[in-house]
Amino acid sequence: MPLPAPAAPTHILRAHPCPISALHISNNNARIYSGDSSGWVFVTSSKTLRTISSWQAHADSILGIEEAEFGVITHGRDNKLHVWPRPRELPASAQLGGSAAATDVTTQSTEPLYSMDVNALNYCRFSLLRTSGASDALVALPNLVDSSCADIWTIPACERLHAAIGKSKSAPTVPLDGRGDDKTGIIMSLHLFLYSTELSRQELRLLCAFENGGITLRHCTSPKGEKTVEGRNWDVLWTSKLHVESIMAMGVTRDHCVAFTVSADHLIGRYDLNTDDEEKRSTVYRTKHPGNGCVALRDDGRVCAVGGWDGSIRLYSTKSLKPLGTLRYHKTGCQAILFAHPHSDGSAGGMPAESDESNDSDDEADMADRQRWVIAGGKDSRLSIWSLASFVKAES
Repeated sequence: MPLPAPAAPTHILRAHPCPISALHISNNNARIYSGDSSGWVFVTSSKTLRTISSWQAHADSILGIEEAEFGVITHGRDNKLHVWPRPRELPASAQLGGSAAATDVTTQSTEPLYSMDVNALNYCRFSLLRTSGASDALVALPNLVDSSCADIWTIPACERLHAAIGKSKSAPTVPLDGRGDDKTGIIMSLHLFLYSTELSRQELRLLCAFENGGITLRHCTSPKGEKTVEGRNWDVLWTSKLHVESIMAMGVTRDHCVAFTVSADHLIGRYDLNTDDEEKRSTVYRTKHPGNGCVALRDDGRVCAVGGWDGSIRLYSTKSLKPLGTLRYHKTGCQAILFAHPHSDGSAGGMPAESDESNDSDDEADMADRQRWVIAGGKDSRLSIWSLASFVKAES
């Protein structure tokens, strides 16, 4: 089957003055969050494509942004993690007609709800795990001292629940360069999730991607809520090394079954997080395109998007890594990429339905189109929005 014809962006957004470094979209597809290398965050209405709110969240580049029930989390290279109030929605008059006056753009409060001091040596963004309550969560971050290890914190309490996950027994108490003595190097990406065992018990698991091109999956063996220190009670389930260069980004499917990694090399790593078969667990795919900076997976786990240092966005089937097409607009590196959610009713990911832009007055065709969006941010300070086909036949 021939590849689809080259596509063009549906929309281009130019609000940012600096290279875009982080992206997030709300679970109902109503708000696009973007952060740049100067520490500014912009919140854009997906319906009107106008800025809802903007503020300088950090004094350095934004590593990650995520909306949760209790606020908006931002993580910066200034060694800070902040939780801000969720932005106020535009009035209905501004949402209709596709335009908004400058006075409708709100500037976020300069004071966060609460903050944490973190270690941002790694350029590694946080990983958020929502708990059963709507007002609290767990967040995984690089260790405050040793960047080859990870910590898990509770928020909003800002208490460290698990410290120095991955610490070697022979490692010094205070590593001289922040890297410890582990051959893995520093952590480049994290993913924290709950896994349901055969005994219908949920255990905490942490997937870490490293500077040496490898990844490690660990699980917590201590009782739920019990604190651990120096990496104790965090056992290694398996380790795999597919890349010859540092892993630049890692993406995990919404059901936590499959992970993908990209690197400065021309390889894409695929990992089955549920299998015990060592031979089938890790698969490496060789492409013709070295230098990849970001990766994203569609919610159904069937399509993978890889952003390259050349600015191109390459789409693959997650099952076979068959190419599905290339999106070309950005002239310089693509640093952040995401898929919109297939169901914009707010039911996905634990977020409640909201009475904002995705309401009954919204045109159904427009909502369906937004669910097919891929959004990318580049070093050219622009956001590109693409409306994709379903790829139903091409994925197989």
